[in-house]
Amino acid sequence: MKKILLIEDDSHLRENIMELLELSNYQVLITGNGKDGVEKAIHDKPDLIICDIVMPILDGFSVLHLLQRNDSLKKIPFIFVSAKTNREDYRKAMELGADDFITKPFELTELLNAIEIRFKKQEIQNHKIESNGNNYIQNADEQLIINEFFTDRNINTYKKKEIIYSEGNHLNGLYYLVRGKVKTFLTNDTGKSIITDLYKEGDIFGYVPYFRGSNYYDNAVAIERSDLAIIPSIEFESLLNNNHSFSKSMIQMLAKNIHFKEHKLLSIAYNSLRKKVADALLQIHEKFYSNGSTNGSIDISRYNLANIAGTATESLVRTLSDFQSEKLIEFDKDGGIVILNALKLERLPN
Repeated sequence: MKKILLIEDDSHLRENIMELLELSNYQVLITGNGKDGVEKAIHDKPDLIICDIVMPILDGFSVLHLLQRNDSLKKIPFIFVSAKTNREDYRKAMELGADDFITKPFELTELLNAIEIRFKKQEIQNHKIESNGNNYIQNADEQLIINEFFTDRNINTYKKKEIIYSEGNHLNGLYYLVRGKVKTFLTNDTGKSIITDLYKEGDIFGYVPYFRGSNYYDNAVAIERSDLAIIPSIEFESLLNNNHSFSKSMIQMLAKNIHFKEHKLLSIAYNSLRKKVADALLQIHEKFYSNGSTNGSIDISRYNLANIAGTATESLVRTLSDFQSEKLIEFDKDGGIVILNALKLERLPN
């Protein structure tokens, strides 16, 4: 059973979090101030620490600073939960070595998801085999190698609609999507946009400019709150040169990317409006909702859906209305789109 240390001076919130964690089969240690939190961490060696920032005796920043100076504690995943919301506090937390920063008020399930992500990354890290400090085992599973490469990185959080990079920006590195959804898109001289790709948890993006030897040629924006690990280009190049399995995996990803773009160009050039919209719906559903983790309702703005389909928003809305009348789709109470007949959408005549 994983052991979690909770350092929180708000007794009501502390009890709620403890109850949730215990129901999730975690052993929970609690304290209401930073000084006791440091002492408990030293004595009990928890598997993860959740900590407030503003607390009596010793604040959360001081707690993390002290833990980072202790070799036996500095690798313990550390999550801040705080009412502080300004960017300076977030940056200070990340610079001190925090793994995540959740602002109050928050849904308890949001905290639980953050904890599960940290433990998942630890499990991946446990499979890592190092030789001479940097080399990975050559015959390991390709996806595992990719995941290992992105483990234990600083995480940057982007708000919904926040720009990750823009066309023409200098190549900063590769992006690994830890949590959330991201779109990439191109914009013409008149300001019209088309979405070129969609990314979900576990996806890598931003690698094409590296192979092209260019700056970013498109734009990337968070569709929802997203956590990203950024990998410097020089480290990516080192792994490509030293690991055959990783190189092969990246080549396959690049080939899939090219195939997807070719298919999309063909669709935009020759497909009817109805076929474009149907393909866009199926693409989004397959990308984000085909793993059974949701009720299948596609929650995406009509503007973004129109950009994926390569059509005007007004035309998209009319086509969706037609699909509803034909009982191919329906709308839920929040405006999400539920596909009722995927096979018929797929086989729509052009």
